[in-house]
Amino acid sequence: MHVTSEQRLDDGVRERAFTLGDIPGFLWTPASASASASAPVPLILLGHPTLGLARMYPRLAARARYSAAQGFATATVELPGCGDRPRWPAMEQARAELRRTLQAGEPVGDELVDALILPLVDKAVPEWQTALDAFLALPEVGGPVGYSGGVISIGIRLAAVDPRIAAAGLFAGSYVPRAMFEEARKVTIPLYVLLQWDDEGNDRQAALDLFDALGSTEKALEANMGGHTGVPQFAGEAAAQFFTRHLK
Repeated sequence: MHVTSEQRLDDGVRERAFTLGDIPGFLWTPASASASASAPVPLILLGHPTLGLARMYPRLAARARYSAAQGFATATVELPGCGDRPRWPAMEQARAELRRTLQAGEPVGDELVDALILPLVDKAVPEWQTALDAFLALPEVGGPVGYSGGVISIGIRLAAVDPRIAAAGLFAGSYVPRAMFEEARKVTIPLYVLLQWDDEGNDRQAALDLFDALGSTEKALEANMGGHTGVPQFAGEAAAQFFTRHLK
């Protein structure tokens, strides 16, 4: 992991921009964490949609600073084909087809959902695992580890295959391939799932079916009225309490 820039935010949070190979990302650690810390702080991986880190930075940084106040380090990486990473023609074609379908008022079929999500999950999850190796090699960062946010299929795959993920807070705000329902049955860690009831880009019934499929015996679903960007502040606070219970 090569640190490309570093700054202290006004609340003492240490923000490091880095590259891991050709993958950019950010790592935030609370003021209480230091390279000589005898007790490294827990880590939350911040998931995000495929809008690019530059566009998502204000929201990610706000989440990171809130988590730092609770004693957590947080980190995120750019998703494949997003931001300044190399173009991914197949993914761009799938996104263009999605825009055309939505503009035409047509239903989004399973084949298109698979083309949008499955290749992304296949590429992104190993990258997240490589990044996690680098984060946990730092003396000030330790386990347990949580995953928070979307794309929900990335969170499900990561929770199913990586035993270092101890808890996950998932945002039901993206398309889910049918194949992910079987993977969801393999997830056994504690889960907190947030659903916006009137999310214009999300199939509510599919989100409920996915929650039902998740194999965890400890899982909670919080549904709030409103669209995709109308998540109430108290929902984020509830997610923070969830991670405090399971990562500390």
